[in-house]
Formats: sequence, structure tokens, C-alpha cells
Amino acid sequence: MFFHGGSKNRSSIPYYTVFLTCWSLAILFVKRCKLKNQRKAFKLDILPADPNFVLSPRTAREIMDRIYLQVDQPRCYVLFDRIDLALSNLKNLGNANAVSECMNSQAGNDEDYLTSSYTILKGFIWAIPVLGFIGTVVGLAGAVGGFGNVVAQGASIDELKTALGGVTGGLAIAFETTLIALILALIVQLLAKFVQSEEELFLDECAVYCNRNIVAKMKKTNLTSEEND
Repeated sequence: MFFHGGSKNRSSIPYYTVFLTCWSLAILFVKRCKLKNQRKAFKLDILPADPNFVLSPRTAREIMDRIYLQVDQPRCYVLFDRIDLALSNLKNLGNANAVSECMNSQAGNDEDYLTSSYTILKGFIWAIPVLGFIGTVVGLAGAVGGFGNVVAQGASIDELKTALGGVTGGLAIAFETTLIALILALIVQLLAKFVQSEEELFLDECAVYCNRNIVAKMKKTNLTSEEND
């Protein structure tokens, strides 16, 4: 069904729909692999074992050292990028609420980036069924046009019956392209929603992690007064 048996029997449109589908699946596969790698950050021990540890401008360096000892490029990880941003601004802001707002702003930027990363994929999901409809129109035009030529030539009843058989086959081929495109678009759409929901869940987990392990540690002390001591 997906590949035609000659230009007279099948449309070439399914080739393009399958190509866009494969491209879309490749994008989702890469995103899934990246997400799996990003989740590894949660398994790394970057905080001291001391339950009474207090995060301050003086102890922030300790956490950064622990991160760089375990990861070569921490900024490539969403979680560590947020932590690095918070600790880098800790001395300048000197206020836990201000640092928390900074992290929330970064979380919003990450969500915007996640949304924009699906722009091309959404375009493919839109284009796949459109290609199917184009194939249907082309098939209908060819089938009806062929029958019109037979009628214009003053064909006999038997010839008209034969031509009608060709029209029926042409209609089947025309709608076949739409069927293929709709099925492929549905598959890509469902997989995209699944991957996107997992990525959104990951961003939520990053926010929870930062609030529990970074912001909560800073609220135990007055950062401004400590820095002035």
C-alpha cells in the first residue's frame, strides 16, 4: 500500500508522507534520549550529607565543586544550569526570595524553550495529512480526467464500463494516500504528546528539586547579614 507499482497505478505522495514521518520519529527519538540523559542528574550526590547544612555565599562554592567533580559540562544539564544560576547570583542578590525568583524565571525560560523545540515537529504533523489530501485531489483529478477523455471521444458502452472501472480504481488509490497520511499523522501526534508530557514532568521535577535542596537551604539563614559578618 505504501509504495506504488508504477506511475499509472500508484501516487508518489506516500513517499513524502513516510519521509516526514521518519524525520518526525527521529526528532522524538533524539528528544527521548536527551531526556533520559538529563534525568541522570537527579542520581548525582551534589549536596553534603550533613542534614544541618546551610547554603550561603560561603558554602555555595562547595556545591559547585561537587558538581564539577562529577560532570564535565554542568551547563548542559537543565537541573545543574538552574543550580549554577542560583549559586552564581547568590552573592550579588544576598536574599533567598530574590534567588528563588531568579530560579522561577529560569524555569519559565526552560518551559518556553521546550515549547519552541516542538515547532518543526508540529509543522510536520500538519504537513503529513495535508500531503495526503493533496494526493487525493491529484488522484481524483487523474481518474475523472481520464474518464472525461473517454467520454469526449464518443466511446461505446463497453468502453465506458471499462473507463468507469478505471475511475473506481483511481478513487481507491486517491483515498489511499489520505488514509496513509492520517494514520501516520496520528501515530506521530500521539508519540509527540507522550514525549512532551514526559519533558514537562521532568521540568516540574527540576523545580521541586531546586526548591527542596537549594531554596529551602538558603531560607535557613539571613544571607545578607552573613555576608556582612
